[in-house]
Amino acid sequence: MKASPAREEKAQVIMRTQVPLEAISPLIGCHHENPFALLGPHQVEDNGRKALAVRAFLPEAKQAWVVDAAHGEARPMRRIHPAGLYEAIHSTEDSGLSQLDGASYAIQVIDKNGERTTMHDPYAFEPLLGDIDLHLLGEGKHWSSYERLGAHLRTIDGVTGVNFAVWAPNAQGVSVVGDFNGWNAKLNQMRKHIPSGVWELFVPGLTDGTLYKFSVKQQSGRVVEKCDPYAFAAEVPPKTANVVTNLDSYEWSDSEWMGGREKLNGFDAPISIYELHLGSWRRDPADPDRWLSYREIAPQLVEYCQQMGFTHVELMPVSEHPFTGSWGYQTVGYFAATSRYGSPQDLMFLIDALHQGGIGVVIDWVPAHFPKDDHGLRMFDGSALYEHSDPRQGEHPDWGTMIFNYGRNEVSNFLISNALFWLDKYHIDGLRVDAVASMLYLDYSREDGEWIPNRFGGRENLEAIDFLKRFNEETHLQYPGVLTIAEESTAWTGVSRPTYVGGLGFSLKWNMGWMNDTLRYFHHESIHRKYHHDELTFSLIYAFTENFCLPFSHDEVVHGKGSMLDQMPGDMWQKFANLRLLYGYMWTHPGKKLLFMGGEFGQWHEWNYNESLQWHLLQWESHEGLQKYVSHLNHLYRNEPALHEVDFENGGFEWVDCHNHEDSVLAYLRKAKDPKDYLLVCSNFTPVPRQGYKLGVPEAVWFEEISNSDSTYFGGSDVGNDGGIQAVPMESHGRPASLEISLPPLSTVVLKPRR
Repeated sequence: MKASPAREEKAQVIMRTQVPLEAISPLIGCHHENPFALLGPHQVEDNGRKALAVRAFLPEAKQAWVVDAAHGEARPMRRIHPAGLYEAIHSTEDSGLSQLDGASYAIQVIDKNGERTTMHDPYAFEPLLGDIDLHLLGEGKHWSSYERLGAHLRTIDGVTGVNFAVWAPNAQGVSVVGDFNGWNAKLNQMRKHIPSGVWELFVPGLTDGTLYKFSVKQQSGRVVEKCDPYAFAAEVPPKTANVVTNLDSYEWSDSEWMGGREKLNGFDAPISIYELHLGSWRRDPADPDRWLSYREIAPQLVEYCQQMGFTHVELMPVSEHPFTGSWGYQTVGYFAATSRYGSPQDLMFLIDALHQGGIGVVIDWVPAHFPKDDHGLRMFDGSALYEHSDPRQGEHPDWGTMIFNYGRNEVSNFLISNALFWLDKYHIDGLRVDAVASMLYLDYSREDGEWIPNRFGGRENLEAIDFLKRFNEETHLQYPGVLTIAEESTAWTGVSRPTYVGGLGFSLKWNMGWMNDTLRYFHHESIHRKYHHDELTFSLIYAFTENFCLPFSHDEVVHGKGSMLDQMPGDMWQKFANLRLLYGYMWTHPGKKLLFMGGEFGQWHEWNYNESLQWHLLQWESHEGLQKYVSHLNHLYRNEPALHEVDFENGGFEWVDCHNHEDSVLAYLRKAKDPKDYLLVCSNFTPVPRQGYKLGVPEAVWFEEISNSDSTYFGGSDVGNDGGIQAVPMESHGRPASLEISLPPLSTVVLKPRR
């Protein structure tokens, strides 16, 4: 009786190869932990003779050959399994050949459409990751993990390609898929390093610009195409594929800035930060729906910051995010600059241009949470890998996002190496860390029963605290002079104190208390402000407990709060006068400064990420005057050491009069390191001009009026002191001399002694 075709095929498999059938099944099902054990070159015995077997899994192939790279000879491969497993056995005794490597042969294929291709065998190349890499990753101390994981252009023995590596310890199988293999998960299955759980594969022939993802077969059997957590670039959303990118191709020209950065970012340096969202700062008037590119923005932003006197810019998150409406705060690609505005090299060009223009660059960094998008980090290998499995620990109730598991070594390593990556590859000068309060407290925005206490029964997130300390230690150790800035809204102590004295180790902390109290005060009509005087003076009780930055950020001009100008009370004139007064008070108050875009010229509309700022308002003198005043404040702040040298110690500030709530007037001294270098600041928080207002001063000298927010140049009413005032040796406010000043309505006046 004649055998059936299926039985005949099975008999041929057993006769023609030493590969057992049970070893082929995981490969066909894309859940083989080590496809190298089956594929690529292997030493075998053929009829008692030593031989080399080359195997390839080519499910789309009709015919295949092994091609000798040196001689061009082709040896046909036999199809040893109907699913598409091919093999060629080469006698080593006849040829003297004992082994093959990836450079010595290629595989030629004719597919079902008759197209012929020749490629090097991915399963003939050694892995990039070594034992030290895998050990450090498991230990959570591989700070340059971005040089190993992800997708990296690599040349091995003259063969170029891309090395892929991804951490997915609980996956059944992982494959690289992309436009190069028709997104077929069977073709480029990866090898799992045990016990680290990192999967790796070198794919020859791939180049810069290749689109790819990881096809992950989860324990449940579900197959999900995931973005590379370490990818350097991605497609423009809503597309989600990653892009192979060589970050080292950009040639930097900012050596002068980088060499002097430590001094420029010093605690005694002027730091005035302009916060902006790249997609809505400016747009092309001829095409207002189009984002400007990084390269288009560069010359405009440099010129504007120089004109306005800002020392730094803070870019809202530039890492890749699927939902534009998250403003970048729901990140999927932590190592990928968003492609909305161009390539990674284009962002480098922008940063380089800013540095050459003398402007530092801070970026928002978001280690507190990540979105639930299926192509992102959530349930990456089918398990709670980057996040906690228990929603009481792993989900943000307010934002609908996932919380990182900071206690897992690989996760904290991922985040810290990401922070260092931006400082290394993009020359970033500072990281503003978003939502630190949500990281510190286990019960953040949760009711009783909705959170799990720490091992001591407390509400502090001990793993997150340890993570933040290590982040700050490594950042400051490896990149001296770089700023780390905490957005932290609670009374947690020591946020900006070194870790060796029990602090978290940040350089600066946003003074959210000052911001909230000050805005609350300014929302009051001026006639009621005398009842709220303490909302201004309270900040000086704690002003030197941290290294504070005074922020009016994007959060203050969204969600129905209105623009900064619109929040000011009174008629049109008073709104502008109040805002100039507010900025004058802010720029002379101890602490570094941050202002969100649009606030500097009086944007009327609440910020909308889908529209350009209202630059056309500058045709009006009131808006232009406000812009001139902010520019004046920045240049005054930079030129006067008394306003920036001693920001974080009480020696840089001294009250002259903080008790006059009836008149709603504040007066104080700001002092430089040199005690003879000081300024007198006086603010009138009512629209009532006050003539002959007496203030005590340290000495009977001429005091020049170097700043007056009521100047007509800034849109004011021009009440002032005719250039200055002579102090007389008459005691007042506990001081040996005094002067009588004219206080303009709703204004800040700054005087400097001239001896």
